[in-house]
Amino acid sequence: MSDEFTAGGCNPSDCASCGGGCNSAGGCDPVENHKTITLTMEDDTEVECAILTVFPVDAKEYIALLPLDENGQNESGEVYLYTFARTESGEPMLSNIESDEEYAKAAVAFDTVLQNAKDSMEKID
Repeated sequence: MSDEFTAGGCNPSDCASCGGGCNSAGGCDPVENHKTITLTMEDDTEVECAILTVFPVDAKEYIALLPLDENGQNESGEVYLYTFARTESGEPMLSNIESDEEYAKAAVAFDTVLQNAKDSMEKID
C-alpha cells in the first residue's frame, strides 16, 4: 500500500498556512490539508480515497478513508480504517490494522467521531 498524497503540503514554520493546525510534535499537520490520498492495494490497483479524519485511540492514531469511484463518488458507504503514524522524517505512513480487537476499537472510536460531528451539525441547524 502506498500513501501518496495528491494535494500540496504546508509550511511547517507556520501552522496557520495549512489550516490543519499543529500536531503533537509542535509542527504542522499537513495530512489535514489534503483532501485525497491514493492507495496502492496488494494487487497493484490504485484506489483514490477522500481523507475523512485522523483520530486517536489509546496511544495510536488512525485514519478514516472514503474510497472514491472514477467519478469521485462513494455509493457503497464503505470506509477504510488504517493505523496512521509518521516516519522519522515526518512523512505520513499508513499500516493495516492487524487484529480484530484493534480494528473493533478503531471502528467504535470512528463511530463516536461521526456521531459527535452529526451532533455538532444538529446544534448549528
